[in-house]
Amino acid sequence: MPHFEDFYADKLRGSLGVTDAESVLDLRGTNRPTAEASLNDMLERSRFGKGKTVAIRFDPPPDGGGETLFQPVGRLLLDAKRKGIVDRLQTLPAGDGLGFYVALAGKTTRSNE
Repeated sequence: MPHFEDFYADKLRGSLGVTDAESVLDLRGTNRPTAEASLNDMLERSRFGKGKTVAIRFDPPPDGGGETLFQPVGRLLLDAKRKGIVDRLQTLPAGDGLGFYVALAGKTTRSNE
């Protein structure tokens, strides 16, 4: 982040990273349709298992700028958060590269069963 001092930029980034997550979904080197399919598959499967934490990683922008998976993956995760599939969503710390730290809600339990 060129317009922030490192101290303040680090405060904007998340503090939980790849080493804190139970698993890693590595989307580096994948194209957008493949990344979205992998992410949707992970979100769908998470609805039937116990909650867990996942670090989602993807490539930084190419030299000279360009698109990354940050926006499309972020939109899918925000939508999943609104639906209650994701409990926690934050960006990875700078040292872990570009990506998100996600806490999946897992299967919901019913009180009368």
